[in-house]
Amino acid sequence: MSDAAPSQPAIRTRGVTRDFMAGSQAITVLHGIDVDIRAGELTYLVGESGSGKTTLISIMCGILYPTNGEVEVFGTDIYRLSDAELVAFRLRNIGFIFQQYNLIPSIDAASNAAVPLIAQGMTRAEARARAVEMLAALNIADQADKLPSQLSGGQQQRVAIARALVHRPRLVVCDEPTAALDARSGRRVMDLLRAVAVAPDRACIIVTHDNRIFDLADRILRLEDGSITHDGAHMPEDH
Repeated sequence: MSDAAPSQPAIRTRGVTRDFMAGSQAITVLHGIDVDIRAGELTYLVGESGSGKTTLISIMCGILYPTNGEVEVFGTDIYRLSDAELVAFRLRNIGFIFQQYNLIPSIDAASNAAVPLIAQGMTRAEARARAVEMLAALNIADQADKLPSQLSGGQQQRVAIARALVHRPRLVVCDEPTAALDARSGRRVMDLLRAVAVAPDRACIIVTHDNRIFDLADRILRLEDGSITHDGAHMPEDH
């Protein structure tokens, strides 16, 4: 699995559909999604609850199989991989930042941030050292030895960001990273993500409802009833 050429999109979907069963009836949640996500950009995925955002991002990240269609991530057709190959691909290439942070309460901040590296087989000492470097980049290296319960909400979020980025993934996915924050804190988090997660060889996708940060996107995709209805640098006036 070689790196994609620069001209290739970071993510390419063609004809992606997803059905769920409700009793004996199939409900179509995604309707033939064709989209290219470009590296070096901050892309927002927006839409009302139930529009298909979580389903689409889960398919793009190799978590949920599509019913039909193709998904390439940095040139790899991920749903042609075996289950073990897909898990290994996600571990190497994708970093997730969850709304609820999902930190392990019994280990300190540096150990939480080091989890992806340890999962890849790096020694604990080396993984911890790399994690502390990432915490330093986020200005919380002085909190490395503290448990999550000893950290403020903002500090916990930075640990979660460090964990998502420590293994240098090429795809960074954030689920509602500003939903629980005031406007000033939300923009600070987005500035951090742009500084650390956006790079020419990396794609960053933000799933959000937060119109306070729409102006920070390079590109906004809007989903309605399982179809992309808007693709542009700004939201239309009627959003």
